[in-house]
Amino acid sequence: MRPSISFTAAAALLLAFATAGCSRSAPASTVEAAAAPVAVVAPAVRRDLNRTLSLAAELRPFQQVALYAKEAGYVQQIRVDVGDRVQTGELLATLEIPELRDQLAQATATAQADQQDVLRAAQDLDRAEAAANVAHLDASRLTEVSKAQPNLVARQEVDAAIGADQEAAAQVSADKSALAAAKSRVAAAQQAQNQVSTLLSYARITAPFAGIITARYADKGTLLQAGVNSRVQAEPLVQLSQNDLLRLVIPVPESDVARIHRGESVEVRVPALNRTFPGVVARFADQLDLDTRTMHTEVDVPNPTLAMVPGMYAYADLVLDQARAAVAIPVAALIRGTQPGTGTVLVVGADRHIQSRNVTTGLETADQVQVLSGIAPGERVVIAGQASLKAGQLVTPAAN
Repeated sequence: MRPSISFTAAAALLLAFATAGCSRSAPASTVEAAAAPVAVVAPAVRRDLNRTLSLAAELRPFQQVALYAKEAGYVQQIRVDVGDRVQTGELLATLEIPELRDQLAQATATAQADQQDVLRAAQDLDRAEAAANVAHLDASRLTEVSKAQPNLVARQEVDAAIGADQEAAAQVSADKSALAAAKSRVAAAQQAQNQVSTLLSYARITAPFAGIITARYADKGTLLQAGVNSRVQAEPLVQLSQNDLLRLVIPVPESDVARIHRGESVEVRVPALNRTFPGVVARFADQLDLDTRTMHTEVDVPNPTLAMVPGMYAYADLVLDQARAAVAIPVAALIRGTQPGTGTVLVVGADRHIQSRNVTTGLETADQVQVLSGIAPGERVVIAGQASLKAGQLVTPAAN
């Protein structure tokens, strides 16, 4: 047993010497590299950056109206119901208004009677003008004869002829006035007839624009009061909404008002549909609400398929600032400076050593920041644990 133990001890001793020799022969750089801390890095890349403002609101119809009766009457026929799509000018309902029909018949009869008066007055004027021509010729002849032969015609006869001429001329003037008065009565009667006809035309209730019937308040036989009568609580016939174009009314904060412009594209997200629709800034108040310090802004959202329904909650993503093909790094990589737009970034070079770079920054989003100077595309920047690293230090880069 003793020789065996000696052989084992000798082998262990040789192994220990060999291990020690290998350790002494390993290069120092390998040991340093093996002990280098891990640095989480990300590359600087070129990308389009957008700073957006997301505001929530309810979708509204582009226009919505409750249709009332202009004149009180009974619903004789109603042709639409809730959910029906109608076109501009389409007949929705017809009212029965007996009083207006009677007034129209009376106005028509009066206009016809006045027209007959005009015809009679015109005939009277024609007769008066004919008689006046005869009287004037008689008076002219007798006057000429009396001048040529003073004693041939009695002066009394000449005066009578002149008087008859003047009387006939006066009758012509009177008949002209009578004809003018008759024509005025005809015009007034026609005006009254047109007025009643216009009121009676309101018995046909039509769609002022294309849309969808969203509510119906009356049935056949319902008595609708005139919507212009403030003494009576009038009930509408139907409610009509234009839903193929919707409005999204959003309050833009004071700090972002200057960046809102008409015609700008807007992405409208509708969570209920899990979809995004294109919109456009169509109009804004151009002044602030003093209570909320926001500006009333409206986004028009086309809805040709009627996928969106008024009342749905939606988010409008407004692009406030934009940078195309910008050199961008993660916001976590930036160590902010004391002045706005400045900072420091730790860069891992090709030799795996840390470099400290001063950078100038531009547009910043929620997770990316634009670098205007100090970093080139493709360079790796440290995005975590910068406090434990320093310039010149050897690290082991690891992608995030």
